[in-house]
Amino acid sequence: MTTVRSHRRRAAFAIAAVIVIVVVFVVRLVDLQVVRADALDRQAAERRGNVSTIEGSRGSIVAEDGTVLARSVTRYDFIATPKFTTKPSNITIDGKTKKVSLDVAAAAIAKITGQTPSDITSPIQAALAKNKDSMYAPIVKGVDVATYQKLTALQIPWLDSTSHQVRVYPNGAVAGNILGFLNGQGKPQAGLEDEYDKSCLAGNNGEETYQVGADGVTIPGSTKVQKAAKDGGELVTTIDPDLQWFAQDELAKVVPQLGAQFGMISVVSVKDGKIRVAAQYPSADPNNLDATPVADWDAMMFQDTYEPGSIFKPLTAAALIDTGRASPTSQLVVPDTLSPQKGVFVSDDETHPVQHLTLTGVLTESSNVGMSELGTSMPDQERYDFMKKFGIGSKTAVGFPGEVGGYFTSPSSWDAQTRYATTFGQGLSITQAQMLGAYQAIANGGVKIPLSLVQGCKQADGKMTDVPSTKGTRVVSAQTSQEILGMLENVLKGGPLSTLPNTEIPGYLVAAKTGTAQEPDGSGGYRKGSYYVSVMGVAPVDNPQYLVSVNIGFPTTITSSLAAGPLFKTMMSQVLKAFRVQPSTAPPANYPDTY
Repeated sequence: MTTVRSHRRRAAFAIAAVIVIVVVFVVRLVDLQVVRADALDRQAAERRGNVSTIEGSRGSIVAEDGTVLARSVTRYDFIATPKFTTKPSNITIDGKTKKVSLDVAAAAIAKITGQTPSDITSPIQAALAKNKDSMYAPIVKGVDVATYQKLTALQIPWLDSTSHQVRVYPNGAVAGNILGFLNGQGKPQAGLEDEYDKSCLAGNNGEETYQVGADGVTIPGSTKVQKAAKDGGELVTTIDPDLQWFAQDELAKVVPQLGAQFGMISVVSVKDGKIRVAAQYPSADPNNLDATPVADWDAMMFQDTYEPGSIFKPLTAAALIDTGRASPTSQLVVPDTLSPQKGVFVSDDETHPVQHLTLTGVLTESSNVGMSELGTSMPDQERYDFMKKFGIGSKTAVGFPGEVGGYFTSPSSWDAQTRYATTFGQGLSITQAQMLGAYQAIANGGVKIPLSLVQGCKQADGKMTDVPSTKGTRVVSAQTSQEILGMLENVLKGGPLSTLPNTEIPGYLVAAKTGTAQEPDGSGGYRKGSYYVSVMGVAPVDNPQYLVSVNIGFPTTITSSLAAGPLFKTMMSQVLKAFRVQPSTAPPANYPDTY
């Protein structure tokens, strides 16, 4: 009986052992053929032959109408295998195969590429001098597809090629500072190229393996794709390419004529916050950055700050009207200087007798004294909160790389002078993008829509991603919005107080504000004779469609806002024409400037 039990026990152990062994083999088989199949297959392919990268193309950046602003093209480098050039080899010339020497083959290559035969033979001979079995000598770099096809048609057995992507910008400097650029390694360094690199533009590389024979030539049919490449998406911007070009061309003419250092023109669609033009001078051509000083590579509207000066006054006026503290016809007695307390001194740009101005007149004449008189009647914190709602002191929703927020401190840090200065655009600094956002809110019935520079990323399957938010935030009432625009009609009408006379656009009601801000000297004062001038305007007032801003940095021939006036009229006229905006049908507001 014991013997029977012993046999059964041994049999059970044997069966269990067999089962364990089978399970181990099954697990191992699954691991090799399922879990790690791709990795092992790749390793085996690498041992059998060579591995090369299949580049996933970087996506294009296009304008609103589909015009290509940035795209990647394939370029080819050709590499010789020096070891196999020492004996004559067959090549195909004019459809005929001939056995020729290295010199003849080099001449055939050079004829296609525009090089000299020695440009081909010298690297090969240098490589052989170091190693008679050398397998590598680069001889041709960065040729286009047409040249690649001509070289491969020669069917030179010791000549091979590799491909790589190169970024090109077909329109040169048009929107160049906004687009950004890539470095020599193809890595994004600035602008939209950088902002939307990972989420949209960058492709994912794949890889393939191939085998070569003893003569160094790829064995036909041996190439196998191990991992498919994936191309990047298409980034669709809000830029209008024709208007962008027009604006940059105008700046290139006007800025030097004014003896100025730089200039900007911006155009925003009022209803949706889309930036249609983001022009600057000097501008950078991403195809040839060496031609532009590094200081001019930035996108000024997002990355440069300045004291806004008088274009800030409508924001203060809007806060006053919206809280019921003033109206377009509020009456003020305005001297040319004001010193209400120790440490405070406010003056208008020019001396004048005491004036009897309405709030409309304060904006029309751009009186610092009048605006500070009314502006300081509002509690500091409440006024500050309004400015923050307008977006002052905060980066925009665009999220542009390197964008700055400016300088606008809370009232607790204001001294007496700053309290007055901030009512008329001094004592703080902003970006042009911030002012565009604020004026968009005023023009859009008091509702602030986030500014946008892209419409989204069109993926390979047609799906649109990275679509920006269009959710609006009310800043002031619709009535306040309309009253501010009506008040600003007077600036262009050519009245006795107008700071920009004779700049009306026939058929359209246009609201505009001028600004003449001095350059800070870094010591709490301002540089004499150094002015930053600007005009911001909206048309048509009765149905606001477009906001146009012109900024001129430190002109010398004309130092007032008159320097920017003609260019504003030219640009706004072009915008209204380009978008076929219907003329105004409503009568002007006709608010009085004086009483």
